[in-house]
Amino acid sequence: MKNKPVITDIQGSFTLHNGVQMPYLGLGTYQSENDQEVVDAIKGALQLGYRHIDTAAAYKNEQGVGKGIKESGIDRKEIFVVSKVWNDDQGYESTLKAFDESLNRLGLEYLDLYLIHWPVTGKYKETWKALEYLYAQKKIRAIGVSNFLKHHLEDLMKDCTIGPMVNQMEFHPLLVQQNLVDFCNENSIQYESWSPFMQGKVFALDICNDLAKKHRKSVAQIILRWNLQKGVIAIPKSVHIDRITSNADIFDFELSEEDINFLDSLENGQRSGPDPDNFNF
Repeated sequence: MKNKPVITDIQGSFTLHNGVQMPYLGLGTYQSENDQEVVDAIKGALQLGYRHIDTAAAYKNEQGVGKGIKESGIDRKEIFVVSKVWNDDQGYESTLKAFDESLNRLGLEYLDLYLIHWPVTGKYKETWKALEYLYAQKKIRAIGVSNFLKHHLEDLMKDCTIGPMVNQMEFHPLLVQQNLVDFCNENSIQYESWSPFMQGKVFALDICNDLAKKHRKSVAQIILRWNLQKGVIAIPKSVHIDRITSNADIFDFELSEEDINFLDSLENGQRSGPDPDNFNF
């Protein structure tokens, strides 16, 4: 089990196994349109102090994300930029090509983190070799995976030269998958959550209302604080500056161990996205 994470402020970070600092709160851009909407969201988040931006080739908004980063005026070296290789592009040569295309769309010279988006059977090992090559060429500061369950990770780690630094998974109070979290911690793989609010469905539940009242915080703030205190990096998605601001207002309170255990206990295996063992894209 990891030591209790140190949580300080919006620019605080967790350390990946290669020593790279990854900010533990970021802005997700899934379903953000590739137009002024995403540009303004990126600029607004960076001006508020966010330093971690997550996108993917599949989101089809890398161009807008890159424009927002450039127009923000924030030094590129201060921003942790993440993208992902999509399923259709997996394989060694095709991944190298897809990476270059992502970099061109973003208008950047390197990425801070590049992920395999889904574990495509028969392809993710060759894809990983391409990521290792790009990492050795210093085109990427860190490499990792997304939506990899324990058996996917074990299979990948049998043959890889460099172990994955991050595993980005669906993670919220109804899908904790503590065994997978523990496995990642034991193997120095940083756990990261996508859809920490179950794509908004968590707000229709009453489960967190008592905690919200207790701490005088919103349900969203409770859930994000829970992520961080469990050592999980969170990237809530929004294009609304008021929500982006509110999501970052989580550094003036702390959940008790009892609070965390309560949220953990809500696990029922409910997914808002595809099952990594049974997806068909």
